[in-house]
Amino acid sequence: MIRTRGLTHLALPVRDLDRAAAFYAQVFGAVEAYRGPGFVQLQTPGSWDALVFEEDPSASPPGDAFHFGFRLLDPVDLDAAALLVQRAGGEVLERGEFVPGEPYLFARDPEGYRVEIWFELPTPVDPAPA
Repeated sequence: MIRTRGLTHLALPVRDLDRAAAFYAQVFGAVEAYRGPGFVQLQTPGSWDALVFEEDPSASPPGDAFHFGFRLLDPVDLDAAALLVQRAGGEVLERGEFVPGEPYLFARDPEGYRVEIWFELPTPVDPAPA
């Protein structure tokens, strides 16, 4: 087995780079790490993850089975996340609890991608706190 930092980036085609970047900046505090012709790479503060948006005017998001998620540090932040999604031009699609103590919401970003925001209780393989 090789050691990694886990799954750390996702590259997605989008119709509007600036609109996509603005949504993730407003909701998750993502900052622009790189920008080049036809792409922008965002990173959320304090993490290793990156979202790469590649401009494609004919892009259309995959069906509802595809989604990606952001794991909350505190479950009480779910209400604030829902408000931020709406203020940033997204839509909250569904809210609930997977199991007691693990709330979630599914949202659609302005480009049409489904995004999950959830809290998960600690697991035996979680990294040690920094």
